[in-house]
Amino acid sequence: MNLLEELQWRGIIYQQTDEEGIKELLEKEKISLYCGVDPTADSMHIGHLLPFLTLRRFQNNGHRPIVLVGGATGLIGDPSGKKEERKLQTLEMVQHNVTCIKKQLEQIFIFGGENGAKLVNNYDWAGSMDIVTFLRDFGKHIGVNYMLAKDTIASRLDTGISFTEFTYTILQAMDFLHLYEHHNCKMQIGGSDQWGNITTGLELIRKMKPEGDKAYGLTIPLVTKADGTKFGKTESGAIWLDPEKTSPYEFYQFWINTADADVVKYLKIFTFLSPAEIEELETAVKEEPHLRKAQKALAEEMTRLIHGSEALEQAQKITAALFSGDVKSLTALEIKQGFKDVPSFEQESGEEAGLVDLLVAAGISSSKRQAREDVQNGAISINGDKVTDTAYVLSQKDKMEDEFTIIRRGKKKYYLIKYK
Repeated sequence: MNLLEELQWRGIIYQQTDEEGIKELLEKEKISLYCGVDPTADSMHIGHLLPFLTLRRFQNNGHRPIVLVGGATGLIGDPSGKKEERKLQTLEMVQHNVTCIKKQLEQIFIFGGENGAKLVNNYDWAGSMDIVTFLRDFGKHIGVNYMLAKDTIASRLDTGISFTEFTYTILQAMDFLHLYEHHNCKMQIGGSDQWGNITTGLELIRKMKPEGDKAYGLTIPLVTKADGTKFGKTESGAIWLDPEKTSPYEFYQFWINTADADVVKYLKIFTFLSPAEIEELETAVKEEPHLRKAQKALAEEMTRLIHGSEALEQAQKITAALFSGDVKSLTALEIKQGFKDVPSFEQESGEEAGLVDLLVAAGISSSKRQAREDVQNGAISINGDKVTDTAYVLSQKDKMEDEFTIIRRGKKKYYLIKYK
């Protein structure tokens, strides 16, 4: 398969501005193409990943990716997919977000080499532009009727859209024009919600560079789950790329908990595994689903890509310890990751605690009678070791790195005792 055929096989292509033209262009030459993100937060989440991973596929095939962080457009706000105005951020907030997001993009792309990625910030060319230049040089080429026909703008006319967000599509069009002029960029790719912005860019290039080579656009479908729920959201919120917001263990767990109905699709669109490897995993899903080989492969590939091999090993270690109950092997840092969302109780560091009293105080058992029954029945483990003595008193040896004691009730219910 050539690149476009593989993208089709993976289900990545949604719309193309000129299917035949793109096919001919990619057969004829290695091109520069771009994808952008606005720094609306200090981290991207997994909903941002697919367009950039698609851009990386182009790089793997010899093309040069241009990765744009919207330091200027982030100050304005993209109306795409929004029912109301975005809250404006300060310049300092946006610049901080730009710095954070750049680090995450550097994890995805190869910089340096013959087709090394370029990282650009549209604040460098749009940030100091005066309003008269904007209106005369760019606004003159984009008609109001043309803009009103855009779904992202038309959908907001009833609820209201400011002139600021109304002009966003022209600002993004300016990006495409700038990269076309200065970096020989011939294609923009983005999510399906970016179709209107991409085609405005092509309109601006056509009007201002009529003698130039043709430029193109390609969009990627919205990622959905088989059960109809939103991809990338959990009970605790979005899955962030920043390890401080979503730990590598939580990130790994998100992917490994993928449903059988979704896992092959996600392997196709998110990983760089070959079609043959994915087809083999698809067979495993059908013939031996209990082994969850496809989910493990997906979790490994994604965690290694975003957080690195060391973080992947740590996530796998935590997962194995929680599954087996052998939690003694975990460090304090790993405990903080793996037990972030389990119920916790703070205990004074210098105080000795009787196990039965602690079980009640921490809400692990509902009463002293229940606590004694739980202990006698072998339902209680301390740091992975079963305790059946109702007179047991926790001491220094039960404190892992002087910070935690892990109590398990039954097979799956973990509780964290923190010492203050």
